[in-house]
Amino acid sequence: MTAPVFVVESLERATGPGGGEYVLDGPEGRHAVSVKRLRPGEDVVLTDGHGRWAEGVVKAAEGKDRLVVELGAVAEEPPERPRITVVQALPKGDRGELAVETMTETGVDAIVPWAAARCITQWRGERGAKALGKWRATAREAGKQSRRVRFPEVAEAATTKQVAALLAQADFAAVLHEERDYGSEPLATAELPADGEIVLVVGPEGGVSPEELALFEEAGAKAYRLGRTVLRTSTAGTAATALLLGRTGRWS
Repeated sequence: MTAPVFVVESLERATGPGGGEYVLDGPEGRHAVSVKRLRPGEDVVLTDGHGRWAEGVVKAAEGKDRLVVELGAVAEEPPERPRITVVQALPKGDRGELAVETMTETGVDAIVPWAAARCITQWRGERGAKALGKWRATAREAGKQSRRVRFPEVAEAATTKQVAALLAQADFAAVLHEERDYGSEPLATAELPADGEIVLVVGPEGGVSPEELALFEEAGAKAYRLGRTVLRTSTAGTAATALLLGRTGRWS
């Protein structure tokens, strides 16, 4: 079992560039001491979630929320290439958090919530801010659970025009869309870049509207399908990410 991961704001509190003593407190310290029940001699990993991380060994557990760690040297994991961004249409209920959780565990680099025309769920005002906060918290926790040290960015909710602008800047732009009367190619055989940006759009349960498809096509995106079965919006992004990670060599 790999060492548990804990998130810190900064690793600069360690004494010196080669590591040193670090006190993990607050919610993360409480989780380490009271939930994980870590004890002296056990291994941990501390990360800022942006690629900087360090291995450490527990020196002491004090009270209910204070873990003293002897840290090794701080390292930095470079961003993965090609970078994979999934534009995720807003699903109903808690399926949005499920999509974020599994895409994070799989290895996606960025997630953009999208208020598509056929989305039943809409993010407005305080409700939208709360929902976005849940997505970001889910990405953080899933990043820790999957032992990542560079967590996916969860952007502000995007409009269809903003999604089109994002697709126009991509090195490979794809819209997951399968409709009997609409031509689409298999994502499994698409020609992918070895570097740069891949942007993948996952529509809502009702599908991407003709107007949205036309706008995305103008931006340079093509329609692709995953296979013979139809996946729900909360699982399609994860399946497509896994396919892309394997085909680009990032899972090699």
